[in-house]
Amino acid sequence: MKKRQVTVDLEDIASFPKVRVNNQRLDETTEENLTMQQASDDAEAMEDVARFARRVRRRLGLTQLEFSARINVSQETIRNWEQGKRCPTGAAKALLKVLDRAPEAALHALS
Repeated sequence: MKKRQVTVDLEDIASFPKVRVNNQRLDETTEENLTMQQASDDAEAMEDVARFARRVRRRLGLTQLEFSARINVSQETIRNWEQGKRCPTGAAKALLKVLDRAPEAALHALS
């Protein structure tokens, strides 16, 4: 897929890029198709989160049990994150980001 950068004037419709739309395909799209695509997208996003959580733990060189003890969550929670059954939210998501970018400081603050 080619990408290009365009500049548009929101007040001037003529400045919008010309795009091709397959109207037949658009008309044939059903709610069921949209639901299936959304489920697929959600599953892919969960897989990305699972890979991220697993990568952070492995970069620290910790087992699931050690990692869970260090960040004070259950081993089952870590397992669910890494298997894509659950997604870390809020503070847990922020903590994973900090552990990814500044692991020494984060682990020191947690000890």
